[in-house]
Amino acid sequence: MHIWAVANQKGGVGKTTTAVTLAGHLARRGKTVLLVDMDPHGSMTTYFGHDPDSLDQSLYTLFQDVERVMDVIIPTGFENLSLLPASTALATLDRQLGTQEGKGLVLKNGLRSLEARYEYVILDCPPLLGILMVNALAACEHLLLPVQTEFLALKGLERMLRTIAMILNARKHHFIYTIVPTMFDRRTRASLEALRSMREQFGTELWDSVIPIDTQFREASRVGKPLSIMVPSSRGSRAYEALLDRLLGQADNVRHLQLVTS
Repeated sequence: MHIWAVANQKGGVGKTTTAVTLAGHLARRGKTVLLVDMDPHGSMTTYFGHDPDSLDQSLYTLFQDVERVMDVIIPTGFENLSLLPASTALATLDRQLGTQEGKGLVLKNGLRSLEARYEYVILDCPPLLGILMVNALAACEHLLLPVQTEFLALKGLERMLRTIAMILNARKHHFIYTIVPTMFDRRTRASLEALRSMREQFGTELWDSVIPIDTQFREASRVGKPLSIMVPSSRGSRAYEALLDRLLGQADNVRHLQLVTS
């Protein structure tokens, strides 16, 4: 089972769109995929037509009883694609768990029982460093960092990279990360200059292509369908398919890294 996390300590950069669209492509290829909404705001949960304010069972349930992971997974209505939804109660976890031992490994332990059921798990992370982000980074093997191609978003990326360095220094588990330029508009000077700056600063960790502005992402969100399933031929969908091919090509390298560092 491959576990990918999508994170950035800045909102509005395309995290949920990235997770949902990649998941749709994997599902179309016949891969079984579990999407995990780790954000108390529940954008992904809402995307698939559920209200994070009224769900009786959610990811929050897993933090109360890790054995109940199967109880909280719900269908999305799309073949090969399931959802572990969020609820607003997730916002209370940092206060509730306090210094509880093992609190950063709850998700990792819960997902272990799903290895025979799902080939891929994609985690949609909150924009804040806390217990949910720590759980996601402890569980994942590959971290995706969507970054809007504008200069304010680059500041959020710098904070996220500092967080990654801190966590990697504090524990033995290692993962690789890929920076994904999003919302790129080649017609604007701001996008072109931001992309140039990213290429100068981040080198090999930066994906060598971009996710373009595509109004069909908004329409896909409105109807609750991954764009990769709704309109696979759209330019946004094709860009994410190219990203997926890159990620799948790196999967063997990730496994080798884990074996070396375990």
